[in-house]
Amino acid sequence: MSFVGHLEALRWTIFKGLAGLVGGIVVAVVFRDWILREVLLGPLSPDFLMYRVLGLDAVEITLLNRTVTGQFFADIGVMAACGFVIGSPVVVYYLWKFIEPALYPHEKESLRFSSAFASFCFLVGVAFGYLILSPIALQFFQQYALSQQIVNEWDIIRYFNLMLFWTLGTGFLFELPVAVFLLTKMGLVTPAMLREYRKYALTVVLVLAAFFTPPDPVSQILVAVPLFLLYEASIYVSTLTARRRKKEA
Repeated sequence: MSFVGHLEALRWTIFKGLAGLVGGIVVAVVFRDWILREVLLGPLSPDFLMYRVLGLDAVEITLLNRTVTGQFFADIGVMAACGFVIGSPVVVYYLWKFIEPALYPHEKESLRFSSAFASFCFLVGVAFGYLILSPIALQFFQQYALSQQIVNEWDIIRYFNLMLFWTLGTGFLFELPVAVFLLTKMGLVTPAMLREYRKYALTVVLVLAAFFTPPDPVSQILVAVPLFLLYEASIYVSTLTARRRKKEA
């Protein structure tokens, strides 16, 4: 294919990817009421399922709108974020179709595995962030008080930003094994290096767990153990990748 042909293919790839994102936003708008009521606003109620599963003594959280345009822009931001999540598989698919012809068979196999593994890790991370981290963190910050004279009030935009940060942010955090896989293939990371820094990783995990959870051991363990297992999984992935890289050398 000529250079102009590649540019034309890239142009159509970008167009189809953007169309996928727009389609994702349309789907989010269609299910807007359910997304807002059941998903994003669900943790505000003390009857939220995960509070009972986690054994949390939950209290109701009330949102406040502090600006005239607050609810409008919060609605737009939520729909855009949900549309991005829904439409992202379409973007990944067309990006794959664009680069696939330039890859060797073994590279295609490796990239397919990386894509599937990355998608799985991201979904597990989002589920962990929404079902475990968010309920614990919300109730901790809602019930934390310097004095009985101070009342915690939640701004609607701040609440939605926190929910997106805790869920999508945790999803990206769970991409650590994928990042380690790629860095090990490039020779920038080794299993020995990860094992050497294990104690520092454990310290960081414990600090994060202590910051985002109530001061009780059960909540801290619920957050700390999956994060530390994530690091251990990264060491395992790095070990397998290093062995395979050594055989191919």
